[in-house]
Amino acid sequence: MTQPIWGPVQQEISNILQRHPDDVPGVVDQLTKLQEALCCVPPLLAGNPLADFNKLYLTITENVLERLYAGKFKDPAFLSRLDVEFAARYFDALRYWTEGSPACPGVWAGLFLRIPGPDAKALPSAVAGVNAHINFDLPFALVTTFDHLGSDPIDGSDQHHDYLQVNDIFAEEIPGLRRGYLDKWQLLIDTMNGDLDDWWQGEMVEYTRNVAWRNAQKIWAVRHDLAQLDRERRRLDKTATGLGKLLLSPFADFLQ
Repeated sequence: MTQPIWGPVQQEISNILQRHPDDVPGVVDQLTKLQEALCCVPPLLAGNPLADFNKLYLTITENVLERLYAGKFKDPAFLSRLDVEFAARYFDALRYWTEGSPACPGVWAGLFLRIPGPDAKALPSAVAGVNAHINFDLPFALVTTFDHLGSDPIDGSDQHHDYLQVNDIFAEEIPGLRRGYLDKWQLLIDTMNGDLDDWWQGEMVEYTRNVAWRNAQKIWAVRHDLAQLDRERRRLDKTATGLGKLLLSPFADFLQ
C-alpha cells in the first residue's frame, strides 16, 4: 500500500494520531489539530480531499458538543460514547494508512489515495469521507457503544431518539458547508436551484444514517460470531468502497 507523504508536517500528524480521545471535547481538539496540520500538507496550491472532509466532520462534532453542553440529548452518556467510538475509527484508519498497514479499510484508502491531488474536488471529497464514516464506520461504532454501555440498539429508545437528532445537526449545517466548497459560478447555479441541493443531500444523510442503524442491529445480533462479524465487515467495506469510487469519479462533478 502506498504510504502518504505528509511533507513538513509528517511528524506532527503522526504525533496527533497517537492520541486516543476519551470524550467529545477531546475529539474536537484532535480534529482541530488535525485540520491545521492537513492544511499544511503539500501540494499547498491543490485541494486536500482529507482536509475537506475533516472540516465538515469538525463542524458537525462541534455542534454535537454544543448540544451536549445545552442538555438537549435524552441520554448524553450514549451520545458521548458514540462520538468517541465513531471518531476513533476515523483516526485509526488514518493511522493505519500513515503507517502503511493493510488494516486500513478499503473505503478510507480510496480517499487517502487522493491526498496528493490534484484532481480531487472539495465537495465530492467531503461526501466521500461522509460515505466512509457513515456507511462503514458508524454501524460498528454503534455496536461498540451499546456493548460498552450494556444496552441494546432498540427502535424508539432514548438512544435512538438522540441518534436521530444528529440528523437535525446535518440539516442545519449542510447548506453553509456546501456553499463553502463551491466556486463563484457554482454559487450562482446553487442560488438558481434554491433549496433543492440542500434538501436532497439532507435526505441522503438521513437515509444513510438510517441504513447504518439497521446494519448496526444486524451486526449486534452476530457480534459474538467472529466469522460472521468479519463477513459483515468485508461486506460493508466493499459496498462503501464501490460508492466511494463513484463519488470520486468524474460523475461526482455533478455534486460540485
